[in-house]
Amino acid sequence: MTIKLIASDMDHTLLTEGGQLPPNFIPTIQQLHAKGVQFAAASGRPMYTLKQMFPELADTMVYVSDNGGAIGYQGETLFKSLLPLADYQRMVQFVNQTPDGIGVICGMDAAYVETQYRDYDATLRQFYANIEYVPDLTQVSVEANKFTIYFPGKDSQAQYEAVFAPEFEPAYSVTVAGVEWIDIMNQGIDKGHAMRFLADYFNITPAQMMAFGDTYNDKEMLQTVEHSYLMGNAADDMIQYATYRADTNENYGVLKEIQKLL
Repeated sequence: MTIKLIASDMDHTLLTEGGQLPPNFIPTIQQLHAKGVQFAAASGRPMYTLKQMFPELADTMVYVSDNGGAIGYQGETLFKSLLPLADYQRMVQFVNQTPDGIGVICGMDAAYVETQYRDYDATLRQFYANIEYVPDLTQVSVEANKFTIYFPGKDSQAQYEAVFAPEFEPAYSVTVAGVEWIDIMNQGIDKGHAMRFLADYFNITPAQMMAFGDTYNDKEMLQTVEHSYLMGNAADDMIQYATYRADTNENYGVLKEIQKLL
């Protein structure tokens, strides 16, 4: 098979549970590039966080950030889908009326969180390298491509089914991005859309693309590319969306499959 682009989710997929990259990952990706294969980090994380994670690959890798809400390559933003101000402000007001979730406005340069939630800084900062604490989220007016709800109770799937899907689908793209997260983007924005965009941009086909994921915000990406791998640590109900099974993130499943390809 001829692979031209490999995309990988970050959390619980490429990264270990401790948030570490696999050993020798950077030189492996450099080997891929030498063979003409693009590597894309496809994550719910924002672009500024992804760039900090891979400084050695800044000139070569593709950043699919905010579940496809923005795509960057070689210092340029190739694509962004901004939420209208009125839309994300309605989301802020809705979350403020629900007892369990903490709203995060995902701006292009920083995440905006209310000062009262500063106790969660250590957790939030794992994903959002730049955080602006503000007294009142309803007063924030910035370029934002995603609105996120953080659930300290780790019940995002139940919250999605009972509260957030009924309220915001199908007008928006709403996805569970892990046990603590629900992400809301503009309608039609997901990692699958990002793969189609990159196929056009690089003039390749889904048959030349490989992707790795573990949870619901990876579903469309896995369905879009021909060579789709579900992580060994993923929930069994995700099996229907992928063609192959990789080893777990703790056992460096993504790296193993890339090394097989090389």
